[in-house]
Amino acid sequence: MPIEQQHPYTAETWPIATCLHGFRAVGRDGVALHDASAEVWDDMFAQVADVGFTLAELADSHVRPADLEPSRRDEFLAVAAAHGVGIPSVHLQRQSVIMPGHEERNLAYAHRTIDAAAEWGMEVFSTGLHQPFSQPQRKALWFWTAQGPKDPDNRETWDTAVGRIRELGKHAADLGLTMSLEMYEDTYLGTADSAVRFIEDVGLDNVGLNPDVANLIRLHRTVEDWQELYDKTLPYANYWHVKNYTRDESADGSWATSVPSTMEAGLINYRQVFRDAVAVGFNGIILAEHYGGDSLGVCATNQKYIRTLLPKA
Repeated sequence: MPIEQQHPYTAETWPIATCLHGFRAVGRDGVALHDASAEVWDDMFAQVADVGFTLAELADSHVRPADLEPSRRDEFLAVAAAHGVGIPSVHLQRQSVIMPGHEERNLAYAHRTIDAAAEWGMEVFSTGLHQPFSQPQRKALWFWTAQGPKDPDNRETWDTAVGRIRELGKHAADLGLTMSLEMYEDTYLGTADSAVRFIEDVGLDNVGLNPDVANLIRLHRTVEDWQELYDKTLPYANYWHVKNYTRDESADGSWATSVPSTMEAGLINYRQVFRDAVAVGFNGIILAEHYGGDSLGVCATNQKYIRTLLPKA
């Protein structure tokens, strides 16, 4: 059943976080951000605070909460807090629990990340079923212009995925965490109908959708209508990555192209979408995300825009 939610926030108080895509996962010195000095972390959070964010999502592409020693975890959180920045969520990406040859490893890693999220005082464990980039995706200017892995079209693998996500969802629920599944092409969460059916098959109150519809409308192929995607998935949303792209396509579907944009300038009409989201009861954390250019700067621009769309006090 769709998730029933209340509206405890206003435009001024709604939790809006930034992604950390704009920061190097590996520094110029060859040291991963995960292993970086406190000074590197301090510079990052100073920039986050300087553009007006008080929350940041921690993607495991940059720092892996499950693999950080307690002393370093405390150091990381202290540095963030010194700049007034909280870490409400972790996003575990490209670690599918049905990735061939890595199923058990990825499942165990997800469980460890849930434990870490609770220890860090987070609210949301976000993940999905997408896998690491294919070789063509790694070579492409924009990874979404090349073909990536696909989930198999068979009931046995679907049921396995549902069972493992349900197992993770129960673990998250035991620790008081919301669990959200990100929509992503060519996975069981890659269309509106499939994503909704997957959530309903999992059947847990704390497990919902991260309706990142922009992941789908950026594809250089025929895509579902963004409005229909949101109409079907927003009632199941409990956490939300938001970004936008300009898009052009031929009438016969023979070509399509997309480029990252601000939320206001792209194909998706977020003015309408946010009204629809509030109307169906969405009250989760919003995560501003952007690829290319000054990612943090665009996210800051988008945060200001988002707050003009949310309910006033």
